[in-house]
Amino acid sequence: MESSSPESKIVYVRMRRRAIVRPHSVVTLGDVARLVTVGRLEERLKRLPLHTISAKDGNLLLIDMLQVVKAIREAEPGMVIETFGEPHVLLEISPSREIKPRWVILVLAWLLLFFGSGMAMMNFHADVNMPAVQRRITELITGRPDSHPWLFQIPYSIGIGMGMLLFFNRLFRKRHNDEPNPLEVEMFMYQENVNHYVITEEYNKKHEDHSGKERG
Repeated sequence: MESSSPESKIVYVRMRRRAIVRPHSVVTLGDVARLVTVGRLEERLKRLPLHTISAKDGNLLLIDMLQVVKAIREAEPGMVIETFGEPHVLLEISPSREIKPRWVILVLAWLLLFFGSGMAMMNFHADVNMPAVQRRITELITGRPDSHPWLFQIPYSIGIGMGMLLFFNRLFRKRHNDEPNPLEVEMFMYQENVNHYVITEEYNKKHEDHSGKERG
């Protein structure tokens, strides 16, 4: 039997930012949020159904805080609900519990970036006439001309590669510090923009659905 103290009637809810669910599954409160309340009540609330995934939901679905609050109120009348964090969670519908990379697309993208960046560097060196610059620097240092200054060109090429590794904060799958690299920052900003767009579109769809029901 649950305690009737005031503390037992308070639940703290923190929505997740994003979650993965399977098609045709029942989305529960435990899937979309973290809860803090007394033991047995917490387990019961975690199993509280919020939505059943159907084909019309597509591959992305939005669950907002009002839907969560309504479900908790209906299951536990009189309960005090304290909410924190995001007011919604974006559900990604996938057959597996994790998003697997598409290796063919990944390899093609890697090849495109590899050769594209190589061409960009070659064009830059051609624009600034880098071979002539290297020959001139070698002549200034050694005092004699050299049509193929390998002692300058080889360290220069190695330095470009090492500079890229340090710039992207990666060295053989290991970080040299906890600071995110520029690519990770750009990917994070891209994902945030995608999430914001999808959430806005889902809110608009829900508003249109509710408006249509009210008019009907």
